[in-house]
Amino acid sequence: MFELNRKTLAEGKLAVETSAASTLKPVRILQIGDGNFLRGFVDWMVDVANGAGLMNGEVIMVQPIERGIAGMMKSQDQLFTVLLRGVQNGQAVQSKRLVSCVKDTLNPYTQWEATLATMLDPSLRFVISNTTEAGITYVDEALVEGKCSANFPAKVTALLLARFKAFGGSPESGLVFLPAELIESNGSKLKAYVLQFAEAWKLPAEFVAWVNTHNVFCNTLVDRIVPGFPAAEAEALYADFGYRDPLTVAAEPFLLWVIEGPSQIADELPLHKAGLDVVWTNDLQPYRTRKVRILNGAHTASSLAAYCAGLDTVREMTEDPVVSKFLNQVMFEEIVPFVPLPDAERKAYAETIMERFANPHIRHELISIALNSVSKWQVRVLPTVKDYAAKHGQAPAGLAFSLAALLHFYQGKFADNGDYLGQRQEQTYLIKDNADILAIMSAAWTGASDMSQVTSTLLADKRLWSEDLTQVPGLAQQTAASLTRIKAVGVKAAMGEL
Repeated sequence: MFELNRKTLAEGKLAVETSAASTLKPVRILQIGDGNFLRGFVDWMVDVANGAGLMNGEVIMVQPIERGIAGMMKSQDQLFTVLLRGVQNGQAVQSKRLVSCVKDTLNPYTQWEATLATMLDPSLRFVISNTTEAGITYVDEALVEGKCSANFPAKVTALLLARFKAFGGSPESGLVFLPAELIESNGSKLKAYVLQFAEAWKLPAEFVAWVNTHNVFCNTLVDRIVPGFPAAEAEALYADFGYRDPLTVAAEPFLLWVIEGPSQIADELPLHKAGLDVVWTNDLQPYRTRKVRILNGAHTASSLAAYCAGLDTVREMTEDPVVSKFLNQVMFEEIVPFVPLPDAERKAYAETIMERFANPHIRHELISIALNSVSKWQVRVLPTVKDYAAKHGQAPAGLAFSLAALLHFYQGKFADNGDYLGQRQEQTYLIKDNADILAIMSAAWTGASDMSQVTSTLLADKRLWSEDLTQVPGLAQQTAASLTRIKAVGVKAAMGEL
């Protein structure tokens, strides 16, 4: 088995599709995010466009948090494999590609000066990020020279300040921001927080003018299911590859990237010319509503309940008779009717989503979907709940059950090392979310015996949902009833009672 590095790649020993070239490419993209999604989505697309001769650009990848994959990336010369498998237009699709467009991966918490130095490259044009829904927020912190900020918009402000100083605020030094976080108006919100930090840090008016005039913050929408490393198949895949790659990313063939921004920028990032479904538009709202409510909403509404019912993957949800019935109920009876599109179009899209969920080649772990579920439920599910309640006078039963399952999932205890752990049968699982959210959940569940009290306490807490959910007609009552049944008979039995 060959070593995975650029030397063996250049020698032609790795029998895999790639765009690797001997000539150096300029760094065009700073990518804040080293997770499976960006590597299986953006980096894969850039590599395809490079290979097609439509782009000649490299990526500098930056970890968004202190724990990341910079060390692993360096150990294999910034190379990793993207494996696409699934059904597309009724046809089985499978391909693998060795992505080689990443030049370096940095840990900004230990390599802050090197991270700042990326801003000094005149070839840099785009900043792409994915720090989850919880990333684009404003958390007050000071600008400390030589230290990486914890808050994502604070990092961006510091990086922009370095570029502004290096190029004297020249128009051509402005950057294009393409945030992939799944929140509404992600680009606009990122810009607003950058300007808020500029004000808090008392940065020069010339800097603020440069940010406003010469930097473009695009709102975007991303869509591809990227479950990540296929651990169960790793050894068989390595044998097929002819090399070991613990950074392999499995993904579905389907993708969509909608970018709301000036059309002239599209030619600077010509991914669409490589046959990739990248759409530049002046209004992404119809695309966003369809995707966030149907795909992400169904994911979030069902994944925690399914996990607590003993299942591990999205595919298992579609195969389990009880959970699949619940999934179909929330999808076609509670979510789809409130997507503002023609009925045939929204139903057809939902059917496509169900096909994607059932992809036999994708092992999409439910526990990975559970990351930051509170903010996800607020963004992806709550708008549908409120629309349903406005029409019918009370919240929908299935989506109220999904909220009860979320509260049940978040019942945990802090371990000595600070991890917040939940219990599923005899198995302990790690609950990952904002520290403040975990503290709120822990406090509400400590010594709790009355599920109505737990429900009302947590639903009324605006720190979790940005509003008091007990004011949504029927939501607290139905959630409490479902949570009571979950505790009495278990998640799957309670789900079956719906």
